[in-house]
Amino acid sequence: MELCSDRAVATLDMSQNKSKDEEPFNSDGEYESLPPHVSVMTHMTAGAVAGILEHTVMYPVDSVKTRMQSLQPDPNAQYKSVYEALKRIIRTEGIFRPLRGLNITMIGAGPAHALYFACYERVKRSLSDVIQSGGNSHLANGVAGSVATVLHDAVMNPAEVIKQRMQMYNSPYRGLWDCIRTITYNEGVGAFYRSYSTQLTMNIPFQAVHFITYELMQEQLNPHRHYHPGSHILSGAAAGAVSAAVTTPLDVCKTLLNTQENVALSSMNVSGHLTGMANAFRTVYQLGGLSAFFKGVQARVIYQMPSTAIAWSVYEFFKYFLTKQQLPQEHEAGPRPL
Repeated sequence: MELCSDRAVATLDMSQNKSKDEEPFNSDGEYESLPPHVSVMTHMTAGAVAGILEHTVMYPVDSVKTRMQSLQPDPNAQYKSVYEALKRIIRTEGIFRPLRGLNITMIGAGPAHALYFACYERVKRSLSDVIQSGGNSHLANGVAGSVATVLHDAVMNPAEVIKQRMQMYNSPYRGLWDCIRTITYNEGVGAFYRSYSTQLTMNIPFQAVHFITYELMQEQLNPHRHYHPGSHILSGAAAGAVSAAVTTPLDVCKTLLNTQENVALSSMNVSGHLTGMANAFRTVYQLGGLSAFFKGVQARVIYQMPSTAIAWSVYEFFKYFLTKQQLPQEHEAGPRPL
C-alpha cells in the first residue's frame, strides 16, 4: 500500500509540473504588467521599435492623407480614393514620391515612442495601484495615455511639421535639411511648434480613446492577459480606427497649421502665418463648411488601423520576449536573502 501511495504522489507531482509547463507564459500572475524590476530601457526599447515600424509600414497612406486634407488643392492633386491617389502619385511623380519625408519621421518616431510607452506603463501602473489596487482601471489607462502624449508630441511635433511640408503636392523643398533651413530662416524656430497646442488637443483625446478601446477589447478577447498576437492585432486595429475617426476634425486643423497652405490662406486674405487652434477652426469652416473637417477621414482610418495594430503587436511581443528573458535569470539567481 505504501508503494502504491508513493507512486500516486509521484504521478500527481509530475502531472502538476506538466500542467504548469503547459500554461501560457504569465509573469507574476499577469503578463500584461511587466515585473517591477524591468528597467525603463526595456519599455523604451520596445516602444522605439514599435513606433518606427508603426510609422514606416503605412507611410505612403499617410502621405495621401496629408494631400487629401488640403483645403484648396491643386487640380492635379485632387483624389477620389486612397488607391487612386497612390496610383497617380507614383505614375506622375515617381515611385519614391509617397515616401518623401520618411527619414525625419523615423528620426522622430524612435525617441518619441520610447518616451511614450515608458511613461504610459509607469503612470498606468502607479494609478492602477491607487485606483484599483493593482487591477485594470480605464481611468488610469486614459490618464496614462494622455500624460504620455505630452512627452511624445514634444519630440514628434517638429518632425510632423517637416514631414507634412515635404508630403504636399509641389513641395518647394529639395530635401530634409533644405526644409529645416528654409522654415527656420523664413518663419523662425517657433514654426516647428506652431501646431503643438492643436496637436495636444487632438492627441490627448485620441490617445485616451485609443488606450481605453484597446484595454476594453483586451478584456473581451484576452481576459487573462496572456501573450496572444491575434488579440493584440485586433484590439490595436479597433483602437486605431475609432480614435482616428473621432479626432479627424482636429487633424485637419493641425495639417493646416503645419503646412500653412498658401492658396487657402491667400483666398482668406490671411497675412503672415496662421496661428492658433481657434483661427484654424474658423479658417477650415469658412473654406469648406462642416464637411471640410472630415477631409481625408478615409485615408486617416486606413492608415491608423494597421499602424496601430502593428505598434501594439510589436510592442506586446517585445514585452513578452524581454520579460521571458528575465525569468531564467531570476530562477538561476535563486531567492533573494531576507
